[in-house]
Amino acid sequence: MKRSYEMDMCHGPVFGKLVRFAIPLILSGMLQFCFNAADVIVVGRFTGKEALAAVGCTSSFVNLMINLFTGVSVGVNVLVARYYGSKSEREIEETVHTSIALALICGIAMMATGLIACGPILRLMGTTEDVLPLSEIYLRIYFLGVPAMVLYNFGAAVLRAVGDTKRPLYFLTAAGIINVIFNLIFVIVFDLGVAGVAIATTMSQIISAVLVLSCLCKDQAVYRLHIRNVRLHKEKLLSILKIGLPAGFQGMMFNISNMLVQSSVNSFGTTVMAGNTAGANVDSFLNTASVAVQQTAISFISQNMGAGQFKRINRILFGCLGLIVGIELVLGLGGYGLAPVLLHIYSPDDEVVAYGIIRMSFIAAPYAVNGIQDCMAGALRGLGYSIAPTAVALIAICGFRILWLSTIFRMEHSLPFLYMTYPISWILAISGYIFFYVRARRRLKALKSPSGN
Repeated sequence: MKRSYEMDMCHGPVFGKLVRFAIPLILSGMLQFCFNAADVIVVGRFTGKEALAAVGCTSSFVNLMINLFTGVSVGVNVLVARYYGSKSEREIEETVHTSIALALICGIAMMATGLIACGPILRLMGTTEDVLPLSEIYLRIYFLGVPAMVLYNFGAAVLRAVGDTKRPLYFLTAAGIINVIFNLIFVIVFDLGVAGVAIATTMSQIISAVLVLSCLCKDQAVYRLHIRNVRLHKEKLLSILKIGLPAGFQGMMFNISNMLVQSSVNSFGTTVMAGNTAGANVDSFLNTASVAVQQTAISFISQNMGAGQFKRINRILFGCLGLIVGIELVLGLGGYGLAPVLLHIYSPDDEVVAYGIIRMSFIAAPYAVNGIQDCMAGALRGLGYSIAPTAVALIAICGFRILWLSTIFRMEHSLPFLYMTYPISWILAISGYIFFYVRARRRLKALKSPSGN
C-alpha cells in the first residue's frame, strides 16, 4: 500500500501527475534560491555594493563544489526510483543507507576543500582587492554548513524518488524563514555584514538537514533510515557513482565555464560585478523551474524503467517539455519585463541596475530554451544514460563557452558579446540531447514492453 506522500508514476494519466510532482519541487527550488537571494538582498540594501559584489563573486566557486555532489544525488534519485518501480525492497534499503553514508563523506570532504581553497581560487578568478577579504569571510563560514546541505540533498533525493516532493518543501519553508530572520538580525542589529548572512545561511542548512533525516528515520516505509545501518554497500555505491559522477562532473564543468565568465565580468570592475550578481540571482530564480522539471523527468522515467513501462516514456518527456516551456515563457519574459523593479530590490544604485538589465536581456528573456535542454538531459539520465548527456554538455555548453571567451569575446570585449554565449550554447546542447534520445528510444523498442500502460 502506498503512503499518502508517495506517488505511482507507472500507471494512469501522466500530465496531471507531472504537475502535482513538479509544483512542490519548483517551490522548493525557489525557497532554496531564497537562501542565497536573502544574503544578496540584505547585504546589497544594508551594507553596500562592495559587500554585494563580495557575496556574488563567490557563487561560481560555491556552485563548482556543490554541483559535484548535487550531481551524485541524481544517482541516488535514479537508483531508488528504479528499485521502487520494480518493488525491490531490499535494494531500496541498501541504497538509502549507502546514500546517507556517502553524503557524510562527500559533505566533510567538500567542507575541508572549500576552507583550504577559497582564498587561492578567489585570487585566481581576479577578485578585486576591495572585495577579496569580504568574499573570503563569507566562504569560510558558508562551507561550515556544507555537510548539512549535502545530507539534505541526498535525503530529499530519496523522497523524490518515491514521489514525495511535498515534505521537502515544508522543510525548506521552515529553514528559509529562519534564514531570512537571522539575516536581518545579524546584519541590521549586530552589523556583522557578510559574516552575518553566511552564519544565517549555515544555520538554515543545518535545520533543513535535521528535518529531512528525521523524516527518513520516522517513516514506516521501505526507504526508512536506520542510523545503525548507515554504511556503504559496494554494489549500490558503484551504481550511484556510475550515474551520479558524470552528472556531478558536468555540473563542475558548467561552473568552471561560469567561473571564466565571472572572471570576464570582474574585468569590468566592481559596479558591473554588482549588477551581474543581481541579474544572476534573478536568473537563478528562473532556473529553479528548469531544475525541478528535469528532476521530474528523471524520477518518472526511472520508475517506469524499473517497472518495464517503456511505452509511457515519450508521454512523460513531452509532458515535461510542455510544462517547462509554458512556465519559463511566463517567468523569463515576465522577469525581463520587470527587470528594473526586481533589480532595485538588490541594489538602489541605478548604474548597478542598468548592468543587471544587460545580463537579463540575453539570459532571462530566452530562458525557455534552457528549460528544454535541462529537460532533455533529465530524460537521458532517467533512461540510465550517464555519459551521453555529460559529453553533450561538455562539448556544446562548456567547450563552446570557453572557445567563445578565448576568441569572439577577446575581439569584442563587451558585455553583450559576453552574455550571448549562454543562449547559443543552450541551442547546441538541445541538438545533441535529441540525437542521443532518439538513439536510446530505438534501443528500447527492441525490448519487450508489458501490455497495458
